[in-house]
Amino acid sequence: MSIWHWALVVLVVVVLFGGRGKLSSLMGDAAKGVKAFKDGLKDSDEDKPRDERAGALPRTDAEKEDLKN
Repeated sequence: MSIWHWALVVLVVVVLFGGRGKLSSLMGDAAKGVKAFKDGLKDSDEDKPRDERAGALPRTDAEKEDLKN
């Protein structure tokens, strides 16, 4: 391995692990984004009727009347 290979390896290590945990802060931000996305999906499911959450097709008015009887 030449000096340029080692310089590249050192540069990558410094970028990833140097200075106040850049990598960990990036991963923390990504985790917050994923959590916010999941919370958003969960909130939208609670607003829907139970049939739609289960993946059932929407019912027609006639089907709704049959269920009432």
